[in-house]
Amino acid sequence: MEIVNFHESHLIEAANLDQLGPWLGFPRNGGPKATRRLVAVKAITLHLRKKSFPKLRDFCSYELSINNGSISDRELECDKIAKQFVRGERLSKTRTVVQIPIFKMDAVQPESLLEYVLIEYRWLVVITTLMPLSFAWKIWSTVRNYVVFRLNSAPKAHERKVKEIQRQIKEWLAGDRTTHLCTARPTWQTISFRQGIYKRNFTNIDINLVDVLEVNKESMTVRCEPLVTMGQLSRTLATFGLAPAVVPELDQLTVGGLVMGTGVETSSHVYGLFQHICLQYELVLADGSLVTCNDVLNPGLFYAIPWSYGTLGFLTSVLIKVVPAKKYVRLEYHPYTSLPELGNRFREESLKQDPHQFVEALLFTRDTGVVMTGDMVEEVGDDGKLNRIGKWYSEWFFKQVERYLNRYRSGSQKTPVEYIPLRDYYHRHTRSFFWELQDIIPFGNNPIFRYLFGWLMPPEISLLKLTQPEAVTNLYNKAHVIQDMLVPIETLEEAVQTFHKEFEVYPIWLCPFKVFNNPGQLKVQDKSKKWQMFVDIGVYGVPKAKGFETEPSTRRIEKFVTEKHGFQMLYADTYTTQEEFRNMFDHTLYDKLRETLPYCKEAFPEIYGKVNRNVRK
Repeated sequence: MEIVNFHESHLIEAANLDQLGPWLGFPRNGGPKATRRLVAVKAITLHLRKKSFPKLRDFCSYELSINNGSISDRELECDKIAKQFVRGERLSKTRTVVQIPIFKMDAVQPESLLEYVLIEYRWLVVITTLMPLSFAWKIWSTVRNYVVFRLNSAPKAHERKVKEIQRQIKEWLAGDRTTHLCTARPTWQTISFRQGIYKRNFTNIDINLVDVLEVNKESMTVRCEPLVTMGQLSRTLATFGLAPAVVPELDQLTVGGLVMGTGVETSSHVYGLFQHICLQYELVLADGSLVTCNDVLNPGLFYAIPWSYGTLGFLTSVLIKVVPAKKYVRLEYHPYTSLPELGNRFREESLKQDPHQFVEALLFTRDTGVVMTGDMVEEVGDDGKLNRIGKWYSEWFFKQVERYLNRYRSGSQKTPVEYIPLRDYYHRHTRSFFWELQDIIPFGNNPIFRYLFGWLMPPEISLLKLTQPEAVTNLYNKAHVIQDMLVPIETLEEAVQTFHKEFEVYPIWLCPFKVFNNPGQLKVQDKSKKWQMFVDIGVYGVPKAKGFETEPSTRRIEKFVTEKHGFQMLYADTYTTQEEFRNMFDHTLYDKLRETLPYCKEAFPEIYGKVNRNVRK
């Protein structure tokens, strides 16, 4: 931490800097007092950036804080000083006007010209290189998947690929077995922000299982391989007039990741997590045997697979429940400016006897947000407009939601209603990665950019990770939060207050879901009930909370979640100790299976050994 002093000279420079006014879109030589004041605030911010981040000033502006305060605190303080100057109050050039402690970011200096370009002009690299590559990949994979499915060649190929997995495992068995096993899939291809460094020391098993195997309209099921993505699955099922009962919204999420980790979506208050719509698993165990499990056949293994993170076997196929699909989702927006009122409406909609098919909420501040409820329909009604949010030129979804909130705050009392094409709704957060893309391409939601380049959006997350220099990774470690915490729905308001205190990251995603009273790692508190309603609190962005420090702040959140009998999604950073981790999740069935399944403990580490912060970078 370093103290930076600001004097009157900085304000004089700010108010009269010729090139600064036009850069901000204001007249030269300062203009009116209000304009000069704003210019002063901006100039102080720029000066701070240059002082602390000579190579990353544009990327790192959010790193600043007054007395460990938030960005808003800093701007208010700067504004107060600027007002003094504009009023003509004399400020001593020798005394300090304000002391601003800033985070030293020595670790994020680029080490090469290439790294400098990847940091300083990351948006340019994304637009000119990653977006075209991503678009080409999407076209190729879409055509390839369509042809393979129509030719019905995947089932035969599946048998061959499974035998190859068995061969690799038996080869490991015949050796000295001194290393654990894991998939050979590079971690930059996964949805997780982190990369698992454990793969360097494990025996990597090639698993190329990327196809939808069978759609059965009679049993209302689809059988697919673990590397099938949500975009691929929803697109394939749409041709049959079907959809998965739960569709986690990012296109690039895979079936295997949603089983071995978890997945939640706005229909989860009805169907539960993604694991709860999975009816059967096929996997290869550590002894090379191929087994099938469901709630009747090998039920212990069936209930232990979710959340096991690939530490019981290699998943090779999944049987998933599907539901009839309609053309549109009729979506209602319910804005609120009170957290208790929003929380009550959110719980009411989630716990109804006959609920809407879809429920979610976005918080834009601690006290303001929008609850959204939706149902599938076949036609666009007269009570709302058609909104094709999946079009390349469409505004990012969360920005559209925020617009409805702003209208409500301006006095509008009408409940907005929209009709959204079903697949557009399912993948509504994909184009902006919720709101993470605004940090990578700050002008990505600009109308001109959307019309010119929106058809290339979004870039593949895997390519973003692959081209991310170490300096940016270090920056994210210090100044970025990606967490999904799952807590009982009755603790929603308390949880939001805690997240605000520790992180102060907005928007916040709220999604209700059922946890069923089944064996496995997730437990309901009242054993007499069939299920318990939880809420996923998704926090993705730059923290502005006073005193934020990544590890201590996250550990306090983890402690709160554990005390409330909640859970942490495992794709994100966990700073828990192994004892704390085992206290958060019920390992009873999991431990029993690891003892009884042949070679399991030799072949795989415990879950904690693959998800704790020390084995990820």
